[in-house]
Amino acid sequence: MKKIKSYIQLLRPLQWLKNGFVFAPIFFSSNLLKEAFFWPTFIVFVSFCLISSSIYCFNDLQDVKADRQHPKKCKRPIASGAVSTSGGYTMMILCTISAFALLTLIQSQNAPFLYGIIIAYWLMNIAYCVRLKQYAIVDVSIIAIGFVMRVLIGGLATDIWVSHWLVMMTFLVTLFLAFTKRNDDYRIFEQTGTKPRVSITGYNKTFINEATAIIAAITMVCYIMYTMSEEVIARMGTRYVYLTSGWVLAGLLRYLQNMIVYGLSGSPTKALVKDHFIQFCIIGWIASFFIIIYL
Repeated sequence: MKKIKSYIQLLRPLQWLKNGFVFAPIFFSSNLLKEAFFWPTFIVFVSFCLISSSIYCFNDLQDVKADRQHPKKCKRPIASGAVSTSGGYTMMILCTISAFALLTLIQSQNAPFLYGIIIAYWLMNIAYCVRLKQYAIVDVSIIAIGFVMRVLIGGLATDIWVSHWLVMMTFLVTLFLAFTKRNDDYRIFEQTGTKPRVSITGYNKTFINEATAIIAAITMVCYIMYTMSEEVIARMGTRYVYLTSGWVLAGLLRYLQNMIVYGLSGSPTKALVKDHFIQFCIIGWIASFFIIIYL
């Protein structure tokens, strides 16, 4: 039983929350409750969960030595010895094959593009694990691009056109979150002298704080422009989308407060699970959008 638990931990199921971005196209197009749109999106969601778990396995295999010196990552299954190297590679291969196999369930003219995005995501993240994560700014940009890919595959699976607004907002929000996570890494570097990642030498507290504040400001302006765009108003059939801006501003400010004032972890998934204020902002934002679009 303990062995099974270790293998499940290796897949990092908590991180699957990030793949919820694939539902963005059907949510914003008012098709969330339509079965014909929901199931293809759900399939690519599961496929992305599997392919991302494949990357997590490879990352843990690649970083096993560094993880053993990290105060938190040393508890990961491979670093702690709970899962063997061969077991890690086996899970990686199984997850990769399963991710591609699932896509065969989607009957769409966009099927080749679905495979293309999954392959591109896998290759990009393999390159990230091997080399690219060592370069500051490049590392956080790749993370943000990965989220844009999630949105694009959600649109392709349901043949929904993904607007430039959605692409821009996805990139900016996830870039913001990636920078808050780097703050967490830099704090560990300051306290222990151990580099949680090679790229951390390209950051310092002042740069992270200023970059995060700049991105937050750009994100907020972009979101307001999005809600007041004539194109969006026409597509959604309402001028009241701008009313959701307050939730976005509150959420961004809370992240900045946690990072700069309280020095808390910048992990988006941990914040989503543990921070009640951020949970309230997200629920309020989704509920507001749901009422405006669907009711």
